[in-house]
Amino acid sequence: MSLFKKIFSKEKKETLDKGLEKSKSSFFSKLSKAVAGKAKVDDDVLDNLEEVLVSSDVGVETTLKIIDRIEERVSRDKYLGTEELNQILREEIAGLLSETNTGDETDFTIPANKKPYVLMVVGVNGVGKTTTIGKLASQFKKKGLKVVLGAADTFRAAAIDQLQVWADRTDVPIVRQDMGSDPASVAFDTVKSGVNQDADVIIIDTAGRLHNKVNLMNELTKIKRVMQKVIPDAPHDVLLVLDGSTGQNAFEQAKQFTKATEVTSLAVTKLDGTAKGGVVIGISDQFQIPVKYIGVGEGIDDLQVFNKHEFVDSFFK
Repeated sequence: MSLFKKIFSKEKKETLDKGLEKSKSSFFSKLSKAVAGKAKVDDDVLDNLEEVLVSSDVGVETTLKIIDRIEERVSRDKYLGTEELNQILREEIAGLLSETNTGDETDFTIPANKKPYVLMVVGVNGVGKTTTIGKLASQFKKKGLKVVLGAADTFRAAAIDQLQVWADRTDVPIVRQDMGSDPASVAFDTVKSGVNQDADVIIIDTAGRLHNKVNLMNELTKIKRVMQKVIPDAPHDVLLVLDGSTGQNAFEQAKQFTKATEVTSLAVTKLDGTAKGGVVIGISDQFQIPVKYIGVGEGIDDLQVFNKHEFVDSFFK
């Protein structure tokens, strides 16, 4: 029986189960090979388990933490059967995620005392950044919140046009300028417009060029500085969007972006098309930054708030 019942609606839970299906199948086929012919958790099983976790993109450092925790339990309980390994893994991974202050949300919300709530979105091109912004706008609007979008990724005409498509689709206002315009100027105009329109949420898209980190750092710093001329504590959240299907490459992007700017939350996309779902566990543990949202499908409602209990429950179902 699930320990974590009824946090999500039946539909949301089914979407999550389906979105993690590839990761789960891959993980369990590896796990069953790791414990084949073994009755109890011994050194061999732990070695095999380490390999399973690393090859499931959990990451080396996080894998070693999980193995240490299981070793502790083995020495404490003296005898642990391999059939219990599932439940133990589940408990230890949920425990690990709890320590990163991540995954307690159950719905799309913003702090009551921040209006407008300014969300700056960062991430390289192709990770699903603009799509994530569009889906977030849709979810916030469904909650009755007034949303304004800002197209501050002015280096690609496609980025501006794509955000416009989402603004039209979700029927929310967008502030945009021509390609090549100053991104900080767009961000300033967006925040000003949001305040004038009495918006609840302002979401700013930014360019994701990692090949020149110094330029990126300077640009993001400038964007923050001009926003603060209108709202002194903006942005309230800097959301880094990562493509879960890239596995270890997502770790590298997280490393680069956390050096370039202060990242306060993460969204991990494209988990439905990959067996690399373990990357969510590793990234949230290693960077100690809360995973706020996960993408588990193409549909507008397939962006979900990340809830550690539901995630672990679906992963180990």
